[in-house]
Amino acid sequence: MDLMEYQAKELFAAHGVATTLGKVVETAEEARSAAEEIGGTVVVKAQVKAGGRGKAGGVKLATSPDEAFEHASAILGMQIKGLTVHRVLITPATPPVEEYYFSFLLDRSHRSYLCIASVEGGVEIEEVAKTNPDAVKQIPVDPGAGVDDAKAAEIVDEAGFPAELRDQAIAMVKALYATFVEEDATLVEVNPLARLEGDKLEALDGKVSLDDNADFRHEDHAKFEDKSAADPLEAKAKAKGLNYVKLDGEVGIIGNGAGLVMSTLDVVAYAGEDHGGVKPANFLDIGGGANAQVMADGLDVILGDDQVKSVFVNVFGGITACDEVANGIKGALEILGDQATKPLVVRLDGNNVDKGRAILDELNHPLVTQVPTMDGAADKAAELAGAAK
Repeated sequence: MDLMEYQAKELFAAHGVATTLGKVVETAEEARSAAEEIGGTVVVKAQVKAGGRGKAGGVKLATSPDEAFEHASAILGMQIKGLTVHRVLITPATPPVEEYYFSFLLDRSHRSYLCIASVEGGVEIEEVAKTNPDAVKQIPVDPGAGVDDAKAAEIVDEAGFPAELRDQAIAMVKALYATFVEEDATLVEVNPLARLEGDKLEALDGKVSLDDNADFRHEDHAKFEDKSAADPLEAKAKAKGLNYVKLDGEVGIIGNGAGLVMSTLDVVAYAGEDHGGVKPANFLDIGGGANAQVMADGLDVILGDDQVKSVFVNVFGGITACDEVANGIKGALEILGDQATKPLVVRLDGNNVDKGRAILDELNHPLVTQVPTMDGAADKAAELAGAAK
């Protein structure tokens, strides 16, 4: 689960990271009141789970409560990278003297943690990484050893933090690492980490991604879920226990196993180039439990996407045999009834494939087309979607 800035800052503060929380509001009038309460010049910041808010017009400086009202009026309801802004954060304006970048993240390829830091970073860190990659330090962190005083000092010195900020930076690094580990995060990022007037180091912005697999250890994380910002189809799928991610395409995808589904997305995207540029509409992994109800739930979610013009069911029978999957499809169509209105292209292979195909042949449903190969099925699904665009 990705957190919004104000939520990340709440976690930062709880772990001793120097930051300013500000006030979160949902109306322009509340923004005016917050600006009056804070006093002086404030920043009005859109709260969405997306980067580039400033460039999109979602971060504005207000020199008065009335100006805060005007900026909030413009920002609330705006779209940033497809996400609607439902709330804004009002914080004191604290112009940085210098901007730095800092993060801890899970390095899956090395089964370790990684610290990325740059004293030439800040909001333009991507450009720095391109033009001066040596300025962006990547420092491995042993999960067993963690970050103690010595490791924090090593990180600070390698990144090249100014000597007058060294002690603050070491304390900041330790606090951010505590946030990372104790909250079971996969990413903790501060951009910018700012040097303010008076040589004060502060996290002006924050990004945190929490590991959903650790939710059982963190009941308090439930408060961070923003149901208003969730895609309704993804919320529906989550309620049904499905591993679903909505994409911007026309071919619905159902598969068993994340690797197979990812491969299916690639094959459909490639096939779609020959059929009007159609693309995959979703990621949906039904795992090993492809019974009638699971299949019906998956189809119900996918068919609820108005963009979907066809559905590609791609299953390799293993623990769940192909005849079970075929019976699942049959049962799903019976459960959905008239709600099933879009063509299904089914590719079955693996354990009990002949039995599975025979079940669908006998069903002889007008919406179901069987294709024996993955490439052929992807092409057929793309063809049907392209013809319906």
